[in-house]
Amino acid sequence: MTETGACDPPCGPGPLPDRAQLETWMQTAMALAETATRAGDVPIGALLVNHTGTVIGQGYNRREVSGDPTAHAEILAIRQAASADWRLENSTLIVTLEPCAMCAGAIVAARIPRVIFGAWEPKTGACGSILDVLREPRFNHQVEVIAGIMAEESATLLRTFFRARR
Repeated sequence: MTETGACDPPCGPGPLPDRAQLETWMQTAMALAETATRAGDVPIGALLVNHTGTVIGQGYNRREVSGDPTAHAEILAIRQAASADWRLENSTLIVTLEPCAMCAGAIVAARIPRVIFGAWEPKTGACGSILDVLREPRFNHQVEVIAGIMAEESATLLRTFFRARR
């Protein structure tokens, strides 16, 4: 904040982009998810954009490749973006699948104000499916959640991956 109380850069993720921009970001996240598939991991991709729409972090699942249970796409994108500043209060996280409890906790800790995701995760989702960590009123930070952007395409990536493994 400046001496006048204004934020520099502006506070928050900026205005909600139009549907075309949301889908462009989700297509980028889906391309990252496909990279995970080629590496033998569950196809989930994530990117963080700042208030101007510039990508500041990206990741895809690397749990199998790295042997690290915390190597979720969201965590890796947050780590990359946080290398410049851990307070990500001017950013938006775009991810192909509803974040789990671990990732939701990291989102809250990083003060990310907005999350956009594709498919719902009825088994481990923590943004409204099983839990709603991001909008828990007892936390010091709540997150705007926009769900269902290219949900069917994101779900198809996952179904195809798991069908090939059976």
